[in-house]
Formats: sequence, structure tokens, C-alpha cells
Amino acid sequence: MAGRSNTTFQKRQKELARQEKAREKAEKRAQRKLEKGPSDSSGPPIEPLDPDAFPELAEIGRPEHSRKH
Repeated sequence: MAGRSNTTFQKRQKELARQEKAREKAEKRAQRKLEKGPSDSSGPPIEPLDPDAFPELAEIGRPEHSRKH
């Protein structure tokens, strides 16, 4: 084991520092998520379209407008 170079030790130290930094970032993300609180969606609620304003869209869901194979 005495034949190892200093490079191996430096690589190990660098890897440990990288792992520690990743762990700290994960903790920060978890903390931000807790502070943000629960939310069901990321935006405002979606309101249904007025069928009178868009008559061509009102027909889309009707059975007689289904595709024929």
C-alpha cells in the first residue's frame, strides 16, 4: 500500500467533497419543498370553455361526432 501515489488520495478527497455538496443540495431542496407547502397544481384553476363562444369545440365530445372506421 505504500506504493500508492498522492493522486489517489486527492481523487478520494475530491469525490468525498462532491458527495457532501450533493447531500447539502438535496437537504436544501427538501427544506424548500417543506417551506413551500402542499399544492395540488402549479397554476391557477382551469375554467371550462363556454360552448356558446366556441360552437365547433362543443361538438367534439358528442357520440354522433365520433370517428368511423
